[in-house]
Amino acid sequence: MQLIEESGLDLRRIEPEPASIEEIAYIHDPAYIEKAKYHSEHEIPLDPDTILCKDSYSAALLAAGGAIRAVDTAIDVALDGGGDNAFALLRPPGHHALPDRGMGFCIFNNIAIGARHAQLRGCERVLIVDWDVHHGNGTQHVFYDDPSVFYFSVHQYPYYPGTGSAGETGAGAGAGYTANVPLPAGSGDAAYIDSFEKILVPAAMKFDPDIVLVSAGFDAHVDDPLAGMVVTTQGFGKMASIVSSIADQCCEGRLAMVLEGGYDLTSLSRSVVRVLGVMSGAAVPDILRTTTN
Repeated sequence: MQLIEESGLDLRRIEPEPASIEEIAYIHDPAYIEKAKYHSEHEIPLDPDTILCKDSYSAALLAAGGAIRAVDTAIDVALDGGGDNAFALLRPPGHHALPDRGMGFCIFNNIAIGARHAQLRGCERVLIVDWDVHHGNGTQHVFYDDPSVFYFSVHQYPYYPGTGSAGETGAGAGAGYTANVPLPAGSGDAAYIDSFEKILVPAAMKFDPDIVLVSAGFDAHVDDPLAGMVVTTQGFGKMASIVSSIADQCCEGRLAMVLEGGYDLTSLSRSVVRVLGVMSGAAVPDILRTTTN
């Protein structure tokens, strides 16, 4: 938030409201929702990676609410004839969360909840682009047999959580509506942009979404300590430019991004500001011009 202030970008800040239990239940089983609340109240981890404190449940409701508000913002402004979009800057992340289980730092699946909310708002076909360094196993699982949601993920492989091979392409009615691009450690801007241009763009044009959602994790950055990719700040900006173009061509600019991973705070903040600059149509903020990443 400090870097956004220093960047001079002309952005409108929107405060979220916590998601309701009914909205969380778009994706998650009622028994699991109760479990997450209980574990938070008693500070019991959901798994070895997903540590909870007394505020975790309320934070997770607010995060899911942020994703919903971002979707509403993108839909409402587009319907009004504008070209606005939204980036939900939230934690905890969500794309590993399964309907009945939290894992990988994730409690509720924010992007999946946002996708179902978008459909209830009239966006029948939803494109989800996931550029987090980890495969979004939870998001894929939710929509694996659903032809109304196209899920695209580019990620380090093999790596946590072990899913996301190129052979995972959907099942049943959803066959062909999942596209995974597993990349080896050490992949950078060229490999990511190539996968976007050669795989994502043609698939998106064919699918013709009513809204584009992005699981925007920044842990593939060269400076991030949690993985082994070498994407730069500029690379994330280019990916944002491509998905923005998809939204402009297919759905009147309806685009909502949701923060996922990213664990080096300097590269995270610089990459987010770069993406926000792309989304707002602004020139590269002066604060980023002297950096190489």
